[in-house]
Order: sequence, then C-alpha cells, then structure tokens
Amino acid sequence: MGQAGELTKIISTRCDWNSSLLAAGAYILNLAQINTIAPATAQAEFLRCCGSTRWAVAMTAGRPFHTPAQLLAEAEEIWRRLAPEDWREAFAHHPKIGDLDNLRQKFAGTWQWSTGEQQGVPDAEEQVLQALAAGNTAYEEKFGYIFIVCATGKNAAEMLAILQLRLPNAPETEITIAAQEQKKITRIRLHKLLELDPPSAAFLLDLDTKATAP
Repeated sequence: MGQAGELTKIISTRCDWNSSLLAAGAYILNLAQINTIAPATAQAEFLRCCGSTRWAVAMTAGRPFHTPAQLLAEAEEIWRRLAPEDWREAFAHHPKIGDLDNLRQKFAGTWQWSTGEQQGVPDAEEQVLQALAAGNTAYEEKFGYIFIVCATGKNAAEMLAILQLRLPNAPETEITIAAQEQKKITRIRLHKLLELDPPSAAFLLDLDTKATAP
C-alpha cells in the first residue's frame, strides 16, 4: 500500500486554521496514526514539518509517542542536538520570503502551509516587496542560506524590518537565530499535522526570550 493509501483524511471543523488545508486535501493525522504508519510514511510526514533528514529520521525512530506533548518536546530536543549543516538542510526546504510565484512548483508537499505562513506578503506595497527581494539576496549572499523567519502573523513590512535588523549579524550569531525561527515554524506545522490548536503568541514569544541555543 502506498503512502497515500496508508494515510486517512480526517475531516474536522474544530480548528478554523486547518479548514483551508482540508479543502486542499491536506492530510491531518492523529497521534495513533503517527505512531502506526509505516516508517517511510512517517518520515515523509515529519519532513513536511521540518526539512532536516536527520530530524525526521530521529522523530520516526522515537515513536511511539504517548501524548502530543511528548512528541512536541522530543521534536525540540532532537532539533537542539542537530548540527548547523542539518539546520541549513531544513532552511533549504523553505521558499524565500515573498517568492510566491514558484511556491507550488518547488515545494509541492508544503505549499499550503508556506502560503498560509506568508499570507502577509501578497498585499504589500511594491516598494516593500522590492526591498524584501533585495534584502533576501543580500542575506543569502552573506550567510549562504535563505532568510528564515516565522512569518505567521507578520506582514511584509514587519518581515522586512526583521531582515534588516538581522542582516548585520555575525554568521555564528545569525545561524542560531535562524535555527530558533525554524524551531517555531516546525512547532506550528506539527500542531497543524496533528490538528492541535495553534501555539499561543505567548509561547512563540517565550522561545525568543530563552537562551540563544536552538
């Protein structure tokens, strides 16, 4: 049986934030399904939440999870133990902020989530979009990977301000900040995968106030 045959589409209206995913045919899994689907299928689902292969393999090997809280805590612990090259692999699985034209073609497995995360971009003023594109280019040239920010709830001007604030950082400082942003993105996507209520703004803010280590 293929991956699609193993996954069950669960139709629910409990969380409004999942309604667009369900309409697009996205898979929503419960904890029992995550624990029992084939390893290759589980790894593919985890990769939709975070593009690091080592992270997805470790999450798959860590099953069964007894509670969603255990799964989420293990996700953060595995991410913390990874090396910078694993973080960069995860970064490469994101479209550039504002690069919506090629989103569906390049990132078919996660384009619904990425589109929702960047929903503050399409309506931005042209001047802001051009500055965001230029800043993305400068950032990638300096650090060697795309600009990573947890874009949920942010408009294009806010993302541009964050980019400009982080661009002067030293490489060793910036990669820990980018890894922290990836951790927030992963947390949000795991909540979506399991159809949990979204992480609170206070929780995401608390991640910013913790130690710099991801």
